[in-house]
Amino acid sequence: MEQLQLYIKESYNELVNKVTWPTWPSLYSNTILVIVASLILALIIFVMDLISKNFLSFLYNINS
Repeated sequence: MEQLQLYIKESYNELVNKVTWPTWPSLYSNTILVIVASLILALIIFVMDLISKNFLSFLYNINS
């Protein structure tokens, strides 16, 4: 049980005194960056899916 208490105390001490937390403006700008990058990636995947769907539909209709 002492080991668990020691672990919790050391973890708390590290989180409070040793971890460098981002500032709110930095956190905000990084969050916006992740959202924009995710939307761009989703758009790229959507376009690739649309192109492949149309290409495969074209190929299947040739054989009919």
